[in-house]
Amino acid sequence: MLNRYARALATRIFTPLARLLLRLGIGPDAVTMAGTLGVVVSALVLFPLGQLAWGAVAVGAFVLSDTVDGIMARSLGRSGRWGAYLDSTLDRFGDAAVFGGLVVWFARGGDSPATAGLALLCLVLGSLVSYAKARAEGLGFTADVGIAERSDRLLAVLAGALAVGLGAPVPVMTVVLVLLAVASLVTVVQRMAVVRRQALAGAPEPARGA
Repeated sequence: MLNRYARALATRIFTPLARLLLRLGIGPDAVTMAGTLGVVVSALVLFPLGQLAWGAVAVGAFVLSDTVDGIMARSLGRSGRWGAYLDSTLDRFGDAAVFGGLVVWFARGGDSPATAGLALLCLVLGSLVSYAKARAEGLGFTADVGIAERSDRLLAVLAGALAVGLGAPVPVMTVVLVLLAVASLVTVVQRMAVVRRQALAGAPEPARGA
């Protein structure tokens, strides 16, 4: 949802930066990898130290590289399957770092095992959301549905971390994670239902496998 509404605005804002990086000889793949590294380091260093607000700000800033590298690739006429594959693969590292960092903090210094467990659950369900779409596409189906796309999930968890980091009680984060877990589960079910309808409508039955 956020992708549809925010892409045009983000493109206008970050196009000058993308053009500058291209003039400096920096390619979109380098920006993608640098952004992912920034997300991973920020999340795994700041969140476990209890610096939730700074962690949310830092991760959010590095996540913007997804927009910049996309603009750069389109400017070079290089938008394609490799860029999509690289983005999707590295996104999993970023997501794991964000939720993993929160798990560490709430299980230890944050003294909230329930919240830590919910963060771990959201990490697992988020991976299932992505897998449900990737597997569908790999089998020739489409699964472009769901109420909790990656950008929505990331915005929600970063907003919760920022709020708690600025002084909101921990239950705020707990509620955010509960809602996020439910939305992720619903998204998985939605994607499975869409693929099943396509299969029953006459699409060739693919071979079963991992």
